[in-house]
Amino acid sequence: MFGGLATVPSNSPHLRKSGSRPVVSDLGISDNENGAEEGFLNLTEANDMKGGSMPISTAAIMPSPALLWRFKVLLFFVWGFICCKIGWDSVMRMSVDLRDLFLYEAFLYYNPLLLVTMMVWFWGINLWVFAQANVNYAKIFDLDQNHLTHREIWKCATWMTIVVPTSMTAYLYLYSHGEVSLAASQPVLLYAAVAMILIFPFDIFYLSSRFYLLRTLWRIVLPLQVLSDLERSVCRMVHRQVATIAWFEADSVCGSHSVAIPLVLVLPYLFRLFQCLRQYKDTGEKTTLLNALKYSTAVPVIYLSALKYHVFPEKWTNFYRPLWLLSGVLNSLYSFYWDVTRDWDLSGFTRIFKFGKAHLLSNLIHGRKWVYFWVISSNLILRCTWTYKLSSHLRHNYLTVFAITALEIFRRFQWVFFRVENEWNKMNSKSNIQLSMSDTANEEERLLVSNGHNV
Repeated sequence: MFGGLATVPSNSPHLRKSGSRPVVSDLGISDNENGAEEGFLNLTEANDMKGGSMPISTAAIMPSPALLWRFKVLLFFVWGFICCKIGWDSVMRMSVDLRDLFLYEAFLYYNPLLLVTMMVWFWGINLWVFAQANVNYAKIFDLDQNHLTHREIWKCATWMTIVVPTSMTAYLYLYSHGEVSLAASQPVLLYAAVAMILIFPFDIFYLSSRFYLLRTLWRIVLPLQVLSDLERSVCRMVHRQVATIAWFEADSVCGSHSVAIPLVLVLPYLFRLFQCLRQYKDTGEKTTLLNALKYSTAVPVIYLSALKYHVFPEKWTNFYRPLWLLSGVLNSLYSFYWDVTRDWDLSGFTRIFKFGKAHLLSNLIHGRKWVYFWVISSNLILRCTWTYKLSSHLRHNYLTVFAITALEIFRRFQWVFFRVENEWNKMNSKSNIQLSMSDTANEEERLLVSNGHNV
């Protein structure tokens, strides 16, 4: 799929620690410093031969990194077991008639953040594969030199995995034990903390990366379609309906019949549509118009689905429902066509993964066309199931909605590999063409010089 094994230079931004400023090692070490280092090594060897003993440094008595890593993993599983135990006992304390409503409410508040946490884990895996394959993903994604590495992204995902379920467990425990006001404060505090961390103006917590994320969110208004769930969660927090069941009526201000839900659902597609139109105005490329058409096909799906709550049942069944089905099929098939032929350029099934050195992933997928058949078939299926999420009148089962949204995140996770592969091949092709033209020009100049001609 990609090139050879990644080699990280000593001044690479991958070496930086926490924060947004890269830690760059000095490559211009002076001769005096080299001599001092060699002298220290010779002195150490002489002391060892004479039977002398050197003071044991602090690092020497520290546990090994592997031992520390295993200890952290053990603590992580212990913490997960405790959260599951407390959450289960808290749910079992409630009566059967209120248990489902209670779980639905708790799930509604934490569903968006759980999905974002899953996305961050997958994003770290994407960057890890690119680093292993020696892919300059920073150039492809137009990232600056302070971008986060896969290790730093996984560190953020780890903290998100700890904090979000912990807050959810506290919510379940406090509510089941009668502390309703304290329970209601848990999701509010969590969302407020997330907002504060993102806009924190000081140079900690990866400042440049946080601001880059905010600029990206401003351009595309969240890449995940969790906005409708987030809208209802924030709506209930604003109207002080947290830890209550009064809002479960469908026609309430934050209920499933709310006009705000389809409006929020359609916003990402409208923003991407306007971006494509702006790109066409700047570049004049007709391909951007076809891309804009792809995003516009999602608008009828959302609009026709929302009409079910605002028209007579007979009219919905006889007229609007067939139109909704037709628009859903059109959106799914057109999006699938665009993925395969435009984003991936796999219409001919001509390419395979190519890793330069034997690797775990290369042993599994190197030269195997089944990988492409899998990604194409799974992409088609998941494109069709995504219509369920776009249709607000189908979103009564929150577990089904969560599963479909998680599958959509997985679809985009594997979509990134093939999209980057396509761009990487294009970049390499351009480089090879330029190199070939340069070699041809040099050869012509050499022949002219050898024949005694002056140009």
